Amino acid sequence: MKYLFTSESVTEGHPDKLCDYISDSVLDECLKQDKNSRVACETLASKGEIYITGEITSKANINIEQIARNAIKEIGYDNANLDIDYRTCKIIVNISKQSPDIAMGVDRSLEDKEGESIQSEGAGDQGIMFGFACDETKELMPLPISLAHKLAKKLSDVRKSKEIQGLRPDGKVQVTVEYDDGKPLRVDTVVLSTQHIDGLDIENLRKEVKEKVIFKIMPSDLLDENTKYYINPTGRFVIGGPLGDSGLTGRKIIVDTYGGYARHGGGAFSGKDPTKVDRSASYMARFLAKNIVANGYAKKCEIQLSYAIGVAKPVSIFVDTFKTETIPSSKIIEKVEKFDLTPRGIINYLDLQRPIYRLTTNYGHFGKDNLPWEKIVKM
Repeated sequence: MKYLFTSESVTEGHPDKLCDYISDSVLDECLKQDKNSRVACETLASKGEIYITGEITSKANINIEQIARNAIKEIGYDNANLDIDYRTCKIIVNISKQSPDIAMGVDRSLEDKEGESIQSEGAGDQGIMFGFACDETKELMPLPISLAHKLAKKLSDVRKSKEIQGLRPDGKVQVTVEYDDGKPLRVDTVVLSTQHIDGLDIENLRKEVKEKVIFKIMPSDLLDENTKYYINPTGRFVIGGPLGDSGLTGRKIIVDTYGGYARHGGGAFSGKDPTKVDRSASYMARFLAKNIVANGYAKKCEIQLSYAIGVAKPVSIFVDTFKTETIPSSKIIEKVEKFDLTPRGIINYLDLQRPIYRLTTNYGHFGKDNLPWEKIVKM
């Protein structure tokens, strides 16, 4: 049976991603100075204004306004008339400390309080987290989101290098893949919208984007005469960033994960320290799913972990290999359960109390070789 499946990605200048990047920059600076920092940092971006709020408990001495301005500058926003200017935008900071009601559950788990042998922090919140992997790409990610991320990153690269003149930071990409009996067959459609300066020749822009972005990234064997390309289909994209649309931390959770190809528990990642299982358990679930596939135990794997606030051990563990397993499912579950899936166990195993989170913000939290949850081990 043939069918189409679509995933999207966005550039680092997308207003939601701008907010994610500011929040993760604050988190990294806290962890750089105090690895035990508790951070839940949220950012809102709108016309000429950045609002940063949340809860931080840390020994770190940081200048949040300066961190935000540096992050905006890194992305390339310097024009208040088109998007936002890092030099002149208004930045409002409203940060409090972590609620003592939450801290009491994180600092000491229910199991510890009840005298069980486990000595560990509890989960920072209740919730469900999913991890996924499949053998469609070398990074063991679904093909549509993998291609979308690579296109979005290439679009940012040609802007920064000025290989294509006149581009601005905001942009979106969408890739539709045709499948045949569950296997990728071809790319059916590519949609790409990039912000640009006023007065740019739109036809020339479309030609350059096609040649210098799409054809540089897309495998030629996946493209054919029927592949459709929609490049800046409205014909104009000058006003962008927070001037064109408000931005908010955590609003691109499907872009951050598997492009809709696998399930999502609902929790966002950016701005959260690793005691928040929304983030750390999602990373661990990806690690487990990836290694089940990488070790040849299945061609596709999805793992769900669930937690209760203040409780260290997962409430439930679910493994689905979609009938692609090469060893008994009971053996796969045994391999998963050998890992310490408490918050402290995950933090220690993946070494998560480091300032690594700005690396995750853009172009997906999964499928990157330089992140600890992407390492392959013998299970």
